[in-house]
Amino acid sequence: MNTTNKARVVVLAGGISHERDVSLRSGRRVADCLAEHGIEVELLDPDGSLLAHLRETRPDVVWPALHGASGEDGALRGLLEFMGIPFVGSRSDAARLAWDKPTAKVLVARAGVSTPRSITLPREAFRELGAGSVLDSISDELPMPVVVKPAQGGSAQGVTLVDNIADLPRAMVDAYTYCDVALIEQKIVGTEIAIGIIDTGDGPVALPAVEIEPVSGVYSFEARYNAGETRFYTPARISDEVAARAADAAIAAHTALGLRHISRVDLMIDRAGTPWFLEANVLPGLTETSLLPQALEAAGHDLGWVYSALADAAKADAVAGR
Repeated sequence: MNTTNKARVVVLAGGISHERDVSLRSGRRVADCLAEHGIEVELLDPDGSLLAHLRETRPDVVWPALHGASGEDGALRGLLEFMGIPFVGSRSDAARLAWDKPTAKVLVARAGVSTPRSITLPREAFRELGAGSVLDSISDELPMPVVVKPAQGGSAQGVTLVDNIADLPRAMVDAYTYCDVALIEQKIVGTEIAIGIIDTGDGPVALPAVEIEPVSGVYSFEARYNAGETRFYTPARISDEVAARAADAAIAAHTALGLRHISRVDLMIDRAGTPWFLEANVLPGLTETSLLPQALEAAGHDLGWVYSALADAAKADAVAGR
């Protein structure tokens, strides 16, 4: 990006999703890092005037820092594509695939990456087939513990670790609060890690794995965004061989879903050293406590340089029609 010509990046943060507060923190952090690197930045909380403003001002690049459906389900990205405005992050079709966790699991499994056994249940099927009967069938096939989560969403909202079958109905209700489809997934016991992927134009590169150790034992919404609730180890306390295996799995997932520029792949490493795919995030958290910035700093990268390079990549991809 040619900063001498005062190229302008519009960072979008806030929105109306359940993750609004996190988005505001991510957006401010990105805007500050870009500004410190000499980029002219406009930070906007999107509303009904956004599209008209973008049409009028034609920014060089838009950086959607909108967590939740407003920024990650592909809708906004599709509009930016339609308007011909370059933006950082995955295109709309790839975002839709990653946003839907059951779909992402299928595509990543086809690429040869292990993913926990699971079942997907729409709310209506859960009601029509009888909650008790459905849960009995599930408990026969998926031994406890299991993880119940909304099929769409992020930041662990609506996610419950279930150790006892008696707690499963409540977990389903919590998941359905955030999405009409719930995913019930076998819990893989082991080390939870997150691997950030960065691609500034030369292909996806895996950052050092971040090991996640919540003080409470559960990596909840509170544990993610409240300082002191989780211990992080970067790089993760795993062998070089396992780390390489996990990095390969993360890049395979990123590629299978067609993601670009920036993503984060969440994995569990079992006791045998096998990485299991949990989910991929097209817009990783970029707050002060988020995992991808921790990994960038551990790798010795300057955040401002990386973020401006991603903006460059977005502009180049738009010119090339990618």
